[in-house]
Amino acid sequence: QVQLVESGGGLVQAGGSLRLSCAASGRTFSSYAMGWFRQAPGKEREFVAAISGRGGTPAYVDSVKGRFTISRDNAKNTVYLQMNSLKPEDTAVYYCAVDQFYPRIVTGSVDYWGQGTQVTVSS
Repeated sequence: QVQLVESGGGLVQAGGSLRLSCAASGRTFSSYAMGWFRQAPGKEREFVAAISGRGGTPAYVDSVKGRFTISRDNAKNTVYLQMNSLKPEDTAVYYCAVDQFYPRIVTGSVDYWGQGTQVTVSS
């Protein structure tokens, strides 16, 4: 059974940093695309970042470019999201996502979702 378990969320002041982790289990995901989405209260879930199985050039939503960095460790079946210079508008539940196809993951139509981790940025 496939499981994605996120960790690393929490409360941080504006300008601070957090590192999210998502550990996948149940199969090997080295060839899968992995990514992050977020959902703020009252808003739809939105794409944040994604990285292909080969670790090629990642994709980011414009609002996080230059502040967030996605990376992966295929030996650990884990994807990370380093978040720097956090802003109050980054407050959301962050979800890990895994999909067979990199072009598809950015659409939100993914094979597997994590349960989410809360990130709260205070002003």
